[in-house]
Amino acid sequence: MYFFREFTLAGGLASYSSNLADAYYQLGLYAGRVLKGGNPAEMPMTQQTDKLELAINLKTARALGITVPLTLQAQADEVIE
Repeated sequence: MYFFREFTLAGGLASYSSNLADAYYQLGLYAGRVLKGGNPAEMPMTQQTDKLELAINLKTARALGITVPLTLQAQADEVIE
């Protein structure tokens, strides 16, 4: 189980993580507020992405002898054959 989708693309079994593109978008919004004159000391640091992604690598699962249930595959954002 990995924390970035890229590890699953490289051969890992599965990953469950935040969407990096959305995280960078949130970071850009925060930086934009600072550049417009916002005081960073008064801004909350609790902003985080709420988009999570599940990726499953079926090729790796087969190599490990693991059967991934169809219901889990249906819920995954990306299934790698």
